[in-house]
Amino acid sequence: MATGLVLEGGAHRAIYTAGVLDILAENKVYFDGVIGVSAGAIHGCSFVSGQIGRSINYTLKYASDKRYMSFYSLITTGNMVGEQFCYHDLPEKLFPFDHQKFETSATAFYVTCTNLQSGKAEYIRCEELREKMPYLRASASMPFVSRISKINNKLYLDGGIADSIPVKAFQDMGYDKCVVVQTRAAGYTKKPNKLTWLAYFIYRKFPRFIEAIKNRHIMYNNELAYIEKMQKEGKVFVIRPSKFIKISHTEKNEHILREVYELGRSDALNALPELTEFIKQI
Repeated sequence: MATGLVLEGGAHRAIYTAGVLDILAENKVYFDGVIGVSAGAIHGCSFVSGQIGRSINYTLKYASDKRYMSFYSLITTGNMVGEQFCYHDLPEKLFPFDHQKFETSATAFYVTCTNLQSGKAEYIRCEELREKMPYLRASASMPFVSRISKINNKLYLDGGIADSIPVKAFQDMGYDKCVVVQTRAAGYTKKPNKLTWLAYFIYRKFPRFIEAIKNRHIMYNNELAYIEKMQKEGKVFVIRPSKFIKISHTEKNEHILREVYELGRSDALNALPELTEFIKQI
């Protein structure tokens, strides 16, 4: 029976996930497969490459850098998240990504992207990230503040629009028992997107994508209900914030970023005994 790790996105809110992943790596808790959405995929690839601390270190160092994630980048490049800086300068020079360890890892890695033409999620297996880095970028490209990614004649944006927490999709791929890292505390319910009206203007050529944006809150809340059901059946183990997280998508305050990261570490450490037992039962 294969084990899967499912990582929700959430921009800088997912620095919580980075804390969880570092505890898992420090305690040598590994999985047959990892699937990430948006920022979850960003942090997930460093987990697969075994680079403990990489996510929090570069986030703290560059959170206030206008090249990283800023309105300056949005105005000058069309992307809130700077493409050149985040997907070239950072992984290639400043905080080098360990491609060799990633490619030789026994863990399969998938990123979730939303196809604009179909309005549905696609789950791309990334055996390597030298050539498939565009899928990682597409998964983390938030609508309204990112350029559309064109890859192999397909158009993509944020994977969280069509499938925010792809537990069911991962189970269907054969990962029977999943550990899910969520970035919202228990009791959260997603509300309708207030910018749906803008989607009709910006994405008017992609009606199915507009529908996905319009119905995202329904999809998300249904996924929360499914995860709860799977928990009760013993098929899913959930790690989520033990308290409400107040952090912006473009958070620059190092104290807040560190606090959320440390909450992830603390929650994962507290969950470790039960998590270990959950994996043993497979």
